[in-house]
Amino acid sequence: MIRCFARAPFIATVHFASPPSITISASHSPASSVSASRREISLSIIAVTSGYFSSPARAEFSEIPNSGGVKSLDLRIGDGEVPIEGDQVAIHYYGRLAAKQGWRFDSTYDHKDSSGDSVPFTFILGSTNVIPGIETAVRSMKVGGIRRVVIPPSQGYQNTSQEPLPPNFFDRQRLFTTIFNPTRLANGEGSTLGTLVFDIELVSTRRPNR
Repeated sequence: MIRCFARAPFIATVHFASPPSITISASHSPASSVSASRREISLSIIAVTSGYFSSPARAEFSEIPNSGGVKSLDLRIGDGEVPIEGDQVAIHYYGRLAAKQGWRFDSTYDHKDSSGDSVPFTFILGSTNVIPGIETAVRSMKVGGIRRVVIPPSQGYQNTSQEPLPPNFFDRQRLFTTIFNPTRLANGEGSTLGTLVFDIELVSTRRPNR
């Protein structure tokens, strides 16, 4: 069971069936068990399974058009602006690796400034410094929204310099030795090794001329 955060009392169990079917079972948690500052989401990721989950609500991931196979599920729809090419966007995220049973390799909520506040990840939309799957997900989000995306290897890390990068050296090493494992790649496991799951919150977007 992996903990991640959003701002709605929402419990989610993700089910990865045989590709490309990905479903999520969801239910609301009691409001009394949720802190006022930030809500917790309980997330259980199962890489490949043939079973089904029973739940009062069931939602499906959908593929983002022209994304190269990126699938998304909106956990919260924002009410702010939609970013455009060239904007400086700020996001919070949880990054997990499906090949490691949902191992969380990074979270911006753990990146703190001198005041102890979480520091979002910022980048220029369209700069190509960020893995394509994140750029694709952010392009159709509104500020304030939270989206869960499943990113296939072709839209994930293609090299060890693409962002976002875990600040911890050992996390980076574990991440990239898994994704770029030569033995497993030679065995034809490339289609699963680099699959990523990101929970993305679009914090802000800013035009260059502002």
